[in-house]
Amino acid sequence: MAGRNCQNSGIYLLSLENIMSFLESNKKILLSQYPGLWEDLSCPEEIGQNDNGFSSEDVKIEASAAGEPALCIKGIHIHSPRDPFREGQRLAEAVGSEKGPVVILGFGLGYSAQAAAGLGRPVVIVEKHKSLFLKALELRDFSEFLCGSQIVFIIGGAGEGITDALSIADSLISKTTNGKNEKKHQPSIIRNRALIGLDEQWYKSIEDRIRAWAMKDDVNTATHKRFGRRWIRNLMRNMSAIRDYPGVSRLYDLAAENANGESIPVFLAAAGPSLDKIKPLLSDIYNRCIIVAVDTNLRFFVKNGIQPDFILVVDPQFWNSRHLDRCVNEQTSLNTALIAESAVYPPVLNLPFKNKFLCGSLFPLGTFMEKRVDPKGRLGAGGSVATTAWDFARTLGGQEIWTAGLDLAFPELKTHFRGARFEEKSNAESGRFNPVEKWIVRALRDGFPFKARCANGGQVLTDRRLSLYAAWFENQFRQNTQVQNYCLFQDGLAINGFQAKEIEKFLSLPQRRDEINRRKNTAFLKIETEFNAEQEKRERHERYENAVSVLEQGLKSIRAAAEEGMEISRRALRYPLNPPQQEKTLKKLDDVMKRITDSEVKEIAGFLIPAAIEGENEDSSAENSPDPFQVYLKTSIKLFSAILEASF
Repeated sequence: MAGRNCQNSGIYLLSLENIMSFLESNKKILLSQYPGLWEDLSCPEEIGQNDNGFSSEDVKIEASAAGEPALCIKGIHIHSPRDPFREGQRLAEAVGSEKGPVVILGFGLGYSAQAAAGLGRPVVIVEKHKSLFLKALELRDFSEFLCGSQIVFIIGGAGEGITDALSIADSLISKTTNGKNEKKHQPSIIRNRALIGLDEQWYKSIEDRIRAWAMKDDVNTATHKRFGRRWIRNLMRNMSAIRDYPGVSRLYDLAAENANGESIPVFLAAAGPSLDKIKPLLSDIYNRCIIVAVDTNLRFFVKNGIQPDFILVVDPQFWNSRHLDRCVNEQTSLNTALIAESAVYPPVLNLPFKNKFLCGSLFPLGTFMEKRVDPKGRLGAGGSVATTAWDFARTLGGQEIWTAGLDLAFPELKTHFRGARFEEKSNAESGRFNPVEKWIVRALRDGFPFKARCANGGQVLTDRRLSLYAAWFENQFRQNTQVQNYCLFQDGLAINGFQAKEIEKFLSLPQRRDEINRRKNTAFLKIETEFNAEQEKRERHERYENAVSVLEQGLKSIRAAAEEGMEISRRALRYPLNPPQQEKTLKKLDDVMKRITDSEVKEIAGFLIPAAIEGENEDSSAENSPDPFQVYLKTSIKLFSAILEASF
């Protein structure tokens, strides 16, 4: 079995002619189908001792009992010394009959990867060591394997491309199913335990990213189910804000280079425990950077006498709005601009900030109104206000984003900075049988915690939700290489793309507060003049009234169609119908559905259709019922009922 200590066996020897033949054959295919991969593999400075840390004595090739080559590293068999080919087949068979991509963690000599390709599913190859991958190309013929169109490679580096590779593999599956299943396909993993054991931390970080990618849709579905109706209620109450407040797109490039080629750095303050460490630096930060804060930590800045330049609020919940309680004083209202999403809890938009801006809505109702009234400018949404705040900081156009509090972990078992609303609430409501410690344990436990690599090189406690945010940041850092991301403190989760910088480096930045205030005031004055010009204001009000009219008429039409569809289905269930009558009924139901799907507002109504309907449809398939026509009618009633409920 793989992972056992090598026993005395003959060294597997290939003739130089065979080695060159395999290498040239595999190289030819790589050059034609994966040119970027071959170019990366052939960089001599990245191959050898620096690539894997193994000496030539550590890596040995032996002959297995079945005659196939077997790899041995540091005395550990990477494949079965008896029959590595059969071992690869057993590993591939063990992944079951799922439809998602197969991830190979540790390519070795490629036996399990070749077997997995025979399953007809996309294969994602993850191998840390380029030199080992090249060794496999020398020893074995992969020409048929490499000609497959469903193979994605992650070779070397930090493995940061795994989420993109999974998305590519998932899209390949969707193509083969003609888009019939829009759900994300969950990956299966084949692990080479021996190779993983040699580079445990590297492969663990890969698995953390795979887990985050796989659970993203589940998190979104659960959030949708829990808050969907709250989002809609908030949007209905905030509808006029789409008409009355300008969008963040008007602030783009606020920090961009001036005539002298100088841009202004942005300081992003999240609400993690390391935020406490910036207290002695607050004045220095204020004088050197545009400060972007999240709603959770506004009280931290106000308490310490600093007014951030922008505060981000995107959460729709009532309790989230409480983070701003007694925080908006006269100085804050004048010097801090509110950036909000139109589905926030309504009282947030009534707070006395002098300058308020909306970012593009994440929901069909909001995007419907914005498109017809006043587009706001989209900001990235990774599930946390910190992700949206980072993307806002990016759109300001500066070349540097400095951060603190973006720990995405629980260093020293702390969840937030001292004095956060969470802490105050737990202190206020604690008692003899419900102490503060119980609140903290619950907060740490409920997110499925686990240990992960810390930015300082050790390990730190994090959870699934926070690791999902970390994957989002890593993806954004790769896509936006023009922005340098610096982290002042190394207490949190290791995030590829974050560069550790000493405080002295930050303090060497020039003081720019006068210029920052000048830029802000100039931008705010221009926005006020343009956005609230008499003619523009009048035209925007007209567009708003027209959009509301289209929305009301569209929802009314959908309700009428849904009621008609329910009546047709119920009437058909009351009496037995002959085949021509069934065909006529199906034609009527198709016409009703076409009226709904052709509606301008179908996405707004569809947003709230319960996700359970899909499962009910699948459970009520024709093969489970003696009468498929009746099953279809009952399913149609459920669907039309959900559409009717969602359209009110």
